[in-house]
Amino acid sequence: MIDFKHQQTAHCECGVVSNMFRHYGLEISEPMAFGIGAGIFFAHLPFVKVNGVPGSTYRVAPGQIFKNVCKRVGVEVKTQKFGTPEKAMAELDRVLEQGTPVGMLSSVYYLPYFPESYRFHFNAHNLVVYGKKDQDTYLVSDPIMESITEIDSKSLAQARFAQGFPAPKGKMYYPVNVPKAVSLKKGIVDGIKQTCHYMLKIPLPMFGVKGIRFLAKRLAKYPEKVGPRKASLYLGNVIRMQEEIGTGGAGFRFIYAAFLQEASQVLDKPELKTLAGELTKIGDLWRNFAFEAGRVCKSRSAAGTSYQDLSKLLLHIADTEEAFFKKLAQVKL
Repeated sequence: MIDFKHQQTAHCECGVVSNMFRHYGLEISEPMAFGIGAGIFFAHLPFVKVNGVPGSTYRVAPGQIFKNVCKRVGVEVKTQKFGTPEKAMAELDRVLEQGTPVGMLSSVYYLPYFPESYRFHFNAHNLVVYGKKDQDTYLVSDPIMESITEIDSKSLAQARFAQGFPAPKGKMYYPVNVPKAVSLKKGIVDGIKQTCHYMLKIPLPMFGVKGIRFLAKRLAKYPEKVGPRKASLYLGNVIRMQEEIGTGGAGFRFIYAAFLQEASQVLDKPELKTLAGELTKIGDLWRNFAFEAGRVCKSRSAAGTSYQDLSKLLLHIADTEEAFFKKLAQVKL
């Protein structure tokens, strides 16, 4: 049996990184993994429909945080995808028999240990399988669960091969070479530079701070463009991506603020700690937006908040984030 130490975290991918690295004696906190991995981001992609509604994301592509962190701290990993569940489960068993915990992508919908109300078709959830209890029961360290759990082989195979976007295709990954000690300084600097580039410099209107403004302008026209029912669905998806999937807008701001606090000590840069405080306040703005948007969706806004009002809130957030990331980019690291 693999002696894997489970620790609950806020975000699944960063949690898997932190827990797997700790298994090999490499202590990297969840916020540090998120920051070095340049996880914070924003994009609104109206042409990419998720469950029939325009997609928004508050993070980089699934798997990119893990890839960035490994590259920047010198951890070598093996990543595999499979054509059939049989091959994927056989390879999982083979790696587990070697004493190696395995990270993998899965669909939330087929994880029976999740509460019924949390199970929906989201195919980019990360977890660690670290052993088998018997021939049909796998031991799971899911970072967003309070404690370790179990899953039957049929459900795990379904979760690994769920249909839809993005298709997990049985993806699994695990370190093959982990250094005993690493210097975090260069990884922190590279992560911050990449984040600032993503938020400020991508020359397309859908990404970074421009993307927040892009969504704000479209959101104001939702009712007249697509009608009240679809407008509510579209807005509801923005909130769900922000507040329920991967900890979203406010949660990611709070995690990145915690990263900046850690980074300020590692790099001896007190100005990063000051910026952490500013980002926490921006996280509060995102949370207020979600609160007001939720009331609009449910037609419970006593203050008469409209789609135009929500658009103005988003434009204010965009202005605030642009000022923040410009300050961060100017810190001499």
